[in-house]
Amino acid sequence: MSHGAGLVRTTCSSGSAAGAGAGAGPPGGSSSEGLLDPFYPRTQGAMLKVAQMVSLLIAFICVRSSVWTSYSAYSYFEVVTVCNLIMILAFYLVHLFRLYRALTCISWPLSELLHYLIGTLLLLIASIVAASRSYSHSGLVAGAIFGFLATFLCLASVWLSYKISCVTQSTDAAV
Repeated sequence: MSHGAGLVRTTCSSGSAAGAGAGAGPPGGSSSEGLLDPFYPRTQGAMLKVAQMVSLLIAFICVRSSVWTSYSAYSYFEVVTVCNLIMILAFYLVHLFRLYRALTCISWPLSELLHYLIGTLLLLIASIVAASRSYSHSGLVAGAIFGFLATFLCLASVWLSYKISCVTQSTDAAV
C-alpha cells in the first residue's frame, strides 16, 4: 500500500507550518535534536493557541468569581471553557515536545481540526447562552465577551488547521 507517504505528510506540526522558517532547524544542526522544539513557540499557530488559552482562562475566572443567575447555563460555560483549555494545552504540548513524531498512528492535523470544529461550536453556544443569562452582571458579561473572543480565535485555528490538513494534502496529491 502507498499510504506511508500520507502518514509522513500528516504528522508534521500544524502550528509550525504557518510560521516563516518555523520548520527549519539551526543552520548547522539537525531539526530532531533535543526534546523541545525551540522554533514552535514563535509560530503563528503557537501564539494563537496561547491567546486562546489566556482568553479561555479569563472567561472561566470571570464567570467563576461572579454571582450566577442561572446555574445550568454557567456550569455548562465553565465545563466547555475548561475542556477547551485542556485540549488546546494538550495540542500545544504535543507540538512543543514533538510528540507527533513518536505517535504516528494519530493524524494530528486532522484531530486538531476536528477538535477545533467541535470545540468552537460548543464554545459559541456556551457564550451565547452565558450572554443571554448575564442580566447586566459585570463579571458574567466579561466572561461572555472573553468567551466570544475565544470563539473567534478558535475560528482562526479552524481555518489554519483546515488550510494545513486539507488544502496542503490536496495540492500535494495533485502534483
